[in-house]
Amino acid sequence: MAKNKTKVIIVEDHKLFREGLKSILSDKAGLEVVGEAGDGLEAIRTVKKCQPDIMLLDLSMPKMNGISVMREIKSQFPEIKIMALTIHESDQYVLEAFEAGADGYCLKDAGRNELMVAVESVLQGKRYISPSVSDNVLEGYLTGRKKLKSKTSWDTITQREREVLKLLGEGYQNKEISDMLHISVKTVEKHRANIMNKLDLHNAAALTAFAIDHGLVTKKG
Repeated sequence: MAKNKTKVIIVEDHKLFREGLKSILSDKAGLEVVGEAGDGLEAIRTVKKCQPDIMLLDLSMPKMNGISVMREIKSQFPEIKIMALTIHESDQYVLEAFEAGADGYCLKDAGRNELMVAVESVLQGKRYISPSVSDNVLEGYLTGRKKLKSKTSWDTITQREREVLKLLGEGYQNKEISDMLHISVKTVEKHRANIMNKLDLHNAAALTAFAIDHGLVTKKG
């Protein structure tokens, strides 16, 4: 009897890159790409529909970023493995990803062989992190030696407020955000007011600029 294939979904907003990943993974015996998504909200719907074994997840996406998607998926489906696939090498992104539930962290400039090693490691229950990212980042996280740092105004923004800020930065209106996040318009307005107060921002343009500067929104170009 043929062994069941490992089910994979790919979450990436650039279609060409997504197609490349699909081609690489489909060439590997034992893997089957069962779903794709181009934004964070679609990712959650696809996971619920396809019930994959592993998800390759871009961290910078429209509507809901990868960190938020990870938290949502791991809270509902803790058994699903998540491989962060990203251009970001900074300690902040690596630590946030693992704290949100990532099982692996692979940079987008990885070659085909490294990607397959990463996927296989995660499927075997091992943590994976790209060699080009400082080994001290993961070591510090796993041993609880993360350096203490002074709290900034950005650190006071909650996960939900970050989600709202991202959508505001992408140009969505309050009603659209309420529909996407399944919260009331009043709640969106309250989050928006809290964000502006905490960050000392006074208009939509300032919110958008802040969201771009902090990697919540990617400039298209």
